[in-house]
Amino acid sequence: MKRIRLTPLFFRRIHKWVGLILGLQFLLWALSGSVMALLDKDKVGGHGGGMSHAHALPAGEYFDVAALPRGEPVTGVVLRDLGARPVYEVRAAGGTRLVDATSGEDIRVDEQVARDVAAMMNEAPIRNVSVLAKPNLESRDHEGAMWRVDFADAENSSAYVSLDTARFLVMRGDTWRTWDFFWMLHNMDYVNRKSFNHPLIIFVAFGALWLSGTGFYLLFKSFSRADFRWLRRRRKPVVTRSTA
Repeated sequence: MKRIRLTPLFFRRIHKWVGLILGLQFLLWALSGSVMALLDKDKVGGHGGGMSHAHALPAGEYFDVAALPRGEPVTGVVLRDLGARPVYEVRAAGGTRLVDATSGEDIRVDEQVARDVAAMMNEAPIRNVSVLAKPNLESRDHEGAMWRVDFADAENSSAYVSLDTARFLVMRGDTWRTWDFFWMLHNMDYVNRKSFNHPLIIFVAFGALWLSGTGFYLLFKSFSRADFRWLRRRRKPVVTRSTA
């Protein structure tokens, strides 16, 4: 069995191939970072038209919370608005349901409710409405089933509304989608696009550290005494002769 010698030539060969592979990722980091820095941060934020979703609750009598029908133990009740309509958000172990705060009737979060909520966040015409059984990449920061409301605007915006609570979740547009694609390239999380400490990027980080260390080693080994002759010549004392 041939013994591997840890010579500068050995390190140089490995350094060359590791540098080629990691160099491609370095280019992607530089490219993705530059693109993300150039995109409009307000559009990347993806909050739509910036209109407020909160409304003042009307004065008057509200349905007695204690009289609400209960199929299971209730863990919490929140009084909030649904547009200009007061509702109870009743939370239980099996999920959350909405109840009209004035009549006590259950509210079904159907397509029309989703349209109304989304329209409060974007004035553009609605192009399409669909229901998602689980979050997609655009709404990955939220949980549960939801409505997706697509708008016919310049950003091709999509609003996401919770199927259980009718709460507005997030608005996404083409600028955010562009940012998200380059974010995926930057953090190397090609599946979920959320984590920046997964095994792949850790491996590349240690590869970059090794590449830096071997590069410095090869740089040091590439010098010889001849490279420093000029320094020794400058330090050589000058001898002068005196004549009597």
